[in-house]
Amino acid sequence: MQYTEIMVRYGELSTKGRNKKSFIDRLGTNVRHALHQFDQVKVHAQQDRLHVQLNGADYDQVMKQLKNVFGIQTFSPSIKVAKDFAAVAKAAEEMVEEQVDHPITFKIETRRSDHHFPIDTFEMNDKLGGDLLHKFPDKLKVDVHHPDLTIRVEIRLNGIFLSSETIKGAGGLPVGTAGKGMMMLSGGIDSPVAAYLGMKRGVSMEMVHFFSPPYTSPQALAKAKQLTEKLAKYCGHIKFIQVPFTEIQETVKEKVPEGYLMTIQRRMMLRLATALMEKRHGLAIFNGESLGQVASQTMESMLAIEDVTNYPVLRPVLSFDKAEIIKIAEDIDTYDLSILPYEDCCTVFTPPSPKTKPSVKKARKYEQHLDIDGLIQRSLDGVKITDIHPGEDFLNQNEDVFAELL
Repeated sequence: MQYTEIMVRYGELSTKGRNKKSFIDRLGTNVRHALHQFDQVKVHAQQDRLHVQLNGADYDQVMKQLKNVFGIQTFSPSIKVAKDFAAVAKAAEEMVEEQVDHPITFKIETRRSDHHFPIDTFEMNDKLGGDLLHKFPDKLKVDVHHPDLTIRVEIRLNGIFLSSETIKGAGGLPVGTAGKGMMMLSGGIDSPVAAYLGMKRGVSMEMVHFFSPPYTSPQALAKAKQLTEKLAKYCGHIKFIQVPFTEIQETVKEKVPEGYLMTIQRRMMLRLATALMEKRHGLAIFNGESLGQVASQTMESMLAIEDVTNYPVLRPVLSFDKAEIIKIAEDIDTYDLSILPYEDCCTVFTPPSPKTKPSVKKARKYEQHLDIDGLIQRSLDGVKITDIHPGEDFLNQNEDVFAELL
């Protein structure tokens, strides 16, 4: 069956009251970005539904893209027919013939926004249901409470639309409706999951990745970019901000007691993320910390590290255990990338016995030996920003180099 449009239902957006229009407009923009490769597709974001007119596009491919757009609760491929009962009956019969190969239960569910159409909701349910029972007596049986198949009929001003599938969307809120966040992206499992969960709540993420050549390899940088590519499918594109961190790590290692290396490094990272957020008009900093998972993720460590910023530091996976985080990573296809053995700067300079309960007072004292302003400024001067889109390949660009490691 050649469907003519996909009807999108909003879900949580329906509760937004006076702000509903801005949420719907943003969702419409995000859907257009997600479907930009389909030139013929037209997107109409209306008050009660969003309609994707296919105009001949492959509906399977379009639906594949729609599944990744946050803010969509469910959607259904639909076919438009003339405002005539015979046309409705013919389309419904084709749906049954295509989808039903054994006896099932069914019901008809009609919505009528065009109240001038002569057949009302209840009459359409009764008349179309009777037609299908007559046509398929051995396949169909009515069950209005728990049917195997529901054929939905929408009578609108511009035609009648039939659908029989309801496909679950990504849920959440449209990316961009909750402001911009700066995601401190490592190469591990947790931070991509945290970014995904933040985006699901409407945050437009920019990825801040610290790299320390020659201690971290080009493969590690490519891996972080590829993780960003995996997440870009949920919003169309993501800014990847690579921040040089070598001088800071070398200086901290030279001048700070071993037990506080991790704490001071994290404080410097947070200062850099804060400076970038202020420059790029963000509202909060995000990271992948899970409470108690490692030494830097105790509440004492969090307190000592957050001492350097007045901005909110949000942790979407704070209360998740590792198994829960891994499950989400597998679902969003970042897990296999995250476990590739390319070390990032968070791991190569980790001391053997970091303080799990560092003191804010001591952290400030040890930092007196550092030229903090100079280190931060030189790092910011070396920042590079890349706009990453779905489908880009970063790991295989250095295929020959990677092969040497195998």
